[in-house]
Amino acid sequence: MFGLSTPIAAFARFVVCGGGVGIASSVGVALLAARMPWAVANLLVTIASTVLASELHARFTFGAGQRCGLRRHLQSAGTAAAAYAVTSGAMLILHMVRPAPGVLCEQAVYLSAAGLAGIGRFVVLRLFVFGSRPQRPKTERPKDFQSLTQSLQKNAGQGMYRLACSD
Repeated sequence: MFGLSTPIAAFARFVVCGGGVGIASSVGVALLAARMPWAVANLLVTIASTVLASELHARFTFGAGQRCGLRRHLQSAGTAAAAYAVTSGAMLILHMVRPAPGVLCEQAVYLSAAGLAGIGRFVVLRLFVFGSRPQRPKTERPKDFQSLTQSLQKNAGQGMYRLACSD
């Protein structure tokens, strides 16, 4: 029913790969935040998880079956920067509203923000980073003026060229 290349199958793989990395990131942020400022911990975890998730997405999620490559890593990093802004913003707002939230509250806010950012990342990664680029149809180029005019007459259909150039 759902082929390997359908958006639903790709989203399922994205959730498994990205979600697994996201849950590990959540634990990593919590552990690092006990030793350094939260924003720094989030930045370090975001960088590491982006590299890992980009490789997983290139190889499995979007069916490229090969390594990510520098261009795609950089493009994916752009989406990760947006996700970092969303998660950091959510946590800053949480700490403004509730100066001393519990770990469970922090995790709920962080994972919710990361989930929303993840949906946005999926769309951008699928359409722009790992999406296949449409091939332009190859057209034959006429070699001389006579074949050019024949080609134009043949392909003009109902166009103005036929009206202007008729004998």
